Amino acid sequence: MKANGNKAMGLKEAVETFVTDGCHMSIGGFTLNRNPMAAIYEMIRQGVKDLHLYAHSNGQGVDELVGAGCVANLEIAYGGTGKFMSTCIRFQKAIQDQEIKVEDYSNYQMTLRFLAGAMGVPFLPTRSGMGTDIINKWGFSKEFRKGDHRLPDEKLLVMDNPFENWCDTSKVVLVPAINPDVTFIHVQTADVTGNCRIDGLTFADVEQAKASKALVITCEELLDDDYLKNEPDRNQIPFIHADAVVHVPFGAYPTACYNHYDYDAIYLKAHAKAAKDDEAYKDYLENMILGKSDHHALLDHVGRARLEMISADKNRGYAKHLDRK
Repeated sequence: MKANGNKAMGLKEAVETFVTDGCHMSIGGFTLNRNPMAAIYEMIRQGVKDLHLYAHSNGQGVDELVGAGCVANLEIAYGGTGKFMSTCIRFQKAIQDQEIKVEDYSNYQMTLRFLAGAMGVPFLPTRSGMGTDIINKWGFSKEFRKGDHRLPDEKLLVMDNPFENWCDTSKVVLVPAINPDVTFIHVQTADVTGNCRIDGLTFADVEQAKASKALVITCEELLDDDYLKNEPDRNQIPFIHADAVVHVPFGAYPTACYNHYDYDAIYLKAHAKAAKDDEAYKDYLENMILGKSDHHALLDHVGRARLEMISADKNRGYAKHLDRK
């Protein structure tokens, strides 16, 4: 039972408590937005291995977890950061070198899978994917699925619409629910009990949070347990889902956190360049992540001037004069 108590803890403790080698884990965010990067960097520092990772349309977080050798299996709709990496580079290389197993779904299918998990139902129907190879191409064999009781026996199923006489859809696609062992999300505001308020687009974070057996929240602002009772309709995730709350300003850096800071184009370009070469990427991991004691040390290395450069304009929610080239 996730009680309405104080769930604040440090990031190292949260990762040590909730992430184990081989666990099924989900991360929130979308491409360049609100990836839980501070938590991801801490997992890399702690040497987490063999994760079965779920993501909606993630970018930087997926690429760095894969690049650091933390991931064995991945279920995802899209992995990329737009112009910096149209397809995540370490992710692509790991697939080509058969270092990880990957199974792909459409964006909508992944959202429905998390929603099914949140609803407590085994699957949800959709028309998404009909006429595509998403239906026919499986990343995980039936033999592989049988080896992990947390995986469904089938990637998905196509069945006759039992209500065809009522509408013109003859077939539907059934997509299985996802219930991760733990989900990490980064939000703008949370209180110590785990109530969350997300500014801007929520992507699939709410569904991921509610589908998970355990939820770790990192946040820009950590409040007491009274403030978010004002305008409670703006709190997308209630405390009943939360297991830990971690105060990490710039916890999504180098990705963006709407109303707080934009993405860091300098960092992302440097990462993409390093990601293309194995030795350069080893140096990147050592110098930027493994060689830093925590996220604060990484931010100190980047420097105040860079962080001020990506600071969000109060009226727009993103950096007004950021060089996005």
